[in-house]
Amino acid sequence: QVQLVESGGGLVQAGGSLRLDCAASGSIFSHNAMGWFRQAPDKQRELVASITSGGITQYADSVRGRFTIYRDNAKNTVYLQMNSLKPEDTAVYYCSLSLGYSGYDYWGQGTQVTVSS
Repeated sequence: QVQLVESGGGLVQAGGSLRLDCAASGSIFSHNAMGWFRQAPDKQRELVASITSGGITQYADSVRGRFTIYRDNAKNTVYLQMNSLKPEDTAVYYCSLSLGYSGYDYWGQGTQVTVSS
């Protein structure tokens, strides 16, 4: 069983930065793609960024150039560096692990990010 634990959320002013960390238990982390999702009130959960086991990254258009996803397989941790934050980035952010068959299979509990204007 895989457990994912996010940390690093909080309150920041527009234009500021935050880094989210997601620590994974288990030995499969390095072999699997990871993703960061977010869900704002009354909106559907959306994929913000993803990274394959080989380090290939993808970003939603809304965050490209501002957010960076990266991973440290030795620490079983994936990170989301968020710069130039905007009020519309306010959401609960979740990390997730994909076993590679269909979608994402394991989820963290989420961490709140609030960006004030």
